[in-house]
Amino acid sequence: MKRIFITGASGCIGHYMTEALIQNTNHELYLLVRNPDKLQIDCQARPGIHILVGDMSRIEDYSDLLLKDINVAILAATAWGGRGETYDINVVKTLALINLLNPKICERVIYFSTASILDRNNQLLLPASQFGHDYIRTKYQCFSQLNKQAIADKIIAVFPTLVFGGDETKPYSHLSAGITDVTKWIGLIRWFSLDGSFHFIHGRDIASVISYLVENPEFSPQSEPDSSGVDCLVLGNPAISVDQAIAEITNYFNKKVYFRIPLYIWLTNIMIKIFRIQMDSWSRFSLDYRHFTYHNPVTPASFGMQNYCSTVQELMKISGV
Repeated sequence: MKRIFITGASGCIGHYMTEALIQNTNHELYLLVRNPDKLQIDCQARPGIHILVGDMSRIEDYSDLLLKDINVAILAATAWGGRGETYDINVVKTLALINLLNPKICERVIYFSTASILDRNNQLLLPASQFGHDYIRTKYQCFSQLNKQAIADKIIAVFPTLVFGGDETKPYSHLSAGITDVTKWIGLIRWFSLDGSFHFIHGRDIASVISYLVENPEFSPQSEPDSSGVDCLVLGNPAISVDQAIAEITNYFNKKVYFRIPLYIWLTNIMIKIFRIQMDSWSRFSLDYRHFTYHNPVTPASFGMQNYCSTVQELMKISGV
């Protein structure tokens, strides 16, 4: 039995991870949450589930627990906005937590980053630190320092791509919460061809991968190590083009497409000017970059398990649209 410290349990991914560990293991879980009322998980389902009402800003309050007892730390908590808060939580306090762990006791640290800070060769994407929102920029800053920590050889950084998930018992991800707003425009969107590609993954599939990493602390990616010196995994299904995604959604709604108008970047820029669309630096960079794809993304199938959601049509069905 392992003792597992989890931050971010009340979020979308956190709910899926915690539920999987409660249902499929006997590990002792320590869930650090600011507001336990946000937990929609049955924390009385079995013994060994401890709710720690607290905040990452006071992570030092748990020094004894982290130093003496924790075998696995899953770091999924994050601050999304506010320059001071995001830097303090996503960088300073996250690194403080990592340094409170005992390398002789802790066998695995699973650190959640974001694929937005990686380029197409799985190396750090410099514009993420230059133009990224507070969340993206601080994830870049924290990851850049992981290899300097005493427990660096126990860290595996995971980089979720576009995350979907949520239901009546779990909070929705940002993308799933807005999926109906996109699908209601599919009648118009289907007539345009867009140059771009991306990966996506469902929160339940992320939970399966994390469960595997918990049970297999000796696992290390077989690909060449990242230049950071820290093991890295990109979480996502194989890349899909924007046009392919639109075609699958269109087919799901039984609509026909007879032709498509290429939406070239120069035409997009004209439309932005005409309609006076406000774009921040990161949005502008993303529009120009377009292909957010990565090498060797993994899903549960990569570890011999069954995927919950592998295609856009499956995603539509799961989302109930």
